[in-house]
Amino acid sequence: MTHIGILGAGRVGANLAGTLSAAGHRVTLGTRNPEGAAALAAGPDPRIAIADQRTAARSADIVINATPGHTSLDRLAGLRTELAGKILVDVSNATLDADDGLPGELCYPGSSLAERLQAALPDTRVVKTLNTMLFMVMTAPETLATPPTAYLSGDDRNAKETVNGLLGDLGWPPAWIEDLGGITTARATEAMILVVPHVLRRHGFKPFAVSLAR
Repeated sequence: MTHIGILGAGRVGANLAGTLSAAGHRVTLGTRNPEGAAALAAGPDPRIAIADQRTAARSADIVINATPGHTSLDRLAGLRTELAGKILVDVSNATLDADDGLPGELCYPGSSLAERLQAALPDTRVVKTLNTMLFMVMTAPETLATPPTAYLSGDDRNAKETVNGLLGDLGWPPAWIEDLGGITTARATEAMILVVPHVLRRHGFKPFAVSLAR
């Protein structure tokens, strides 16, 4: 059993928390408003601890960043001490909202949020994954008609092997996981977010992933 801290208690964080807890992990959901945990979209779950984000980061073995991508760098840079020596799984996309509230321009064109996090947190092993799909696919990839892809980017091989194991607990078979290489490859998968708003405008909020077909 691994103690996993999830920063961000919105739909993404709550969804991941429920599935990882059900898989047998100890989960702490880090929110800016622990007292408001009962209002979370997933509802209160007695198996999941609720704490402020600093406590969630400090107490966990592995930390997942599910905070809004455009604020993630500032938030997590302030947790450098708490995140030192740990694996940080970054599932966020850093974009500016378009007029309709859907993802618009990238915050870090020519770079990526994952690269910025790795630079700001040199003592932390950052792994980028699960950012190329709607949140419900992260924990139920088998529900799509076509096998989706979970891409991995990160400089530390052992960290990526650990994250591979977590993806398995989320329902991802090894054949659906694509290791792209170092952390700089995250700029490619983060750029995939640019196709998402166009798909949503045409088809509505239906589960899908931007995947590799062979």
